[in-house]
Amino acid sequence: MNKIVGVIFEGGNRTCFFSPNNLILSKGNDVIVEGERGLQFAKVVTEIIDEKKENLVLPLKKIIRVVTTNDYIVNRKNIEEAKKALIDCEKLVKKHNLDMRLLQSYFTFDRKQLFFNFLADKRVDFRELAKDLAQIYKTRIELRQIGIRDKAKLVGGIGPCGRMLCCSKFLNDFDAVSINMAKNQNLALNPTKINGVCGRLLCCLNYEDDNYKTLRKGMPDVGRTVSTRAGNGKVVSVDILSQKYKVYVEDHGIIEVRLGDISDGSNK
Repeated sequence: MNKIVGVIFEGGNRTCFFSPNNLILSKGNDVIVEGERGLQFAKVVTEIIDEKKENLVLPLKKIIRVVTTNDYIVNRKNIEEAKKALIDCEKLVKKHNLDMRLLQSYFTFDRKQLFFNFLADKRVDFRELAKDLAQIYKTRIELRQIGIRDKAKLVGGIGPCGRMLCCSKFLNDFDAVSINMAKNQNLALNPTKINGVCGRLLCCLNYEDDNYKTLRKGMPDVGRTVSTRAGNGKVVSVDILSQKYKVYVEDHGIIEVRLGDISDGSNK
């Protein structure tokens, strides 16, 4: 068993797990953590818990310390200077005539790196821009082109389900989502219904796709002619989850059939 504690990075809402590093921590503590991009400011959102090794990606990054008064001052300064850096960068983007839209800038807590996230339709040659920024801020500059889904994850919001966006809440990676997933689930192929706030297909279409593929096996397609106890008829609707479908049979109207009750006829 490994001891872990959940934290949320400043400005985010996704819980990440770290080693408590033998520190005494409580929910609500502000801490400095060893993140993937250097030291970062974060807030503890769980108590210290034990977790099986097989459920973790090891080795775990560590909590460095509970923040001090001086850490709060440094963090506030970093935030204010990152805002100024974003304004400076926007001016330089215009100077170099670059087709990019800046979204966010932030320092690592130790100021060893300054990050900029931006949107762009095409690949951007920002080498001269990075050189200018490095001369101004005397630190390593990283400009990261992100996609529209990354923007939604960054900004956050409420999905059509009425809950916080999955991408900003708990998704670590964006799995591939296809229109066939919507078709498998018999959803109306209306962009306003199957697209998220990012304008791309809903990530949640992927969650139950395997179940729908399994349940769909043996189910006839709408429009197919099948044989029923009342005679041959045409499938007019399919309910995959209940394993039922409705068939129009001449002289009998629409009848409901459960999968396995009859044998399908040939397509016509």
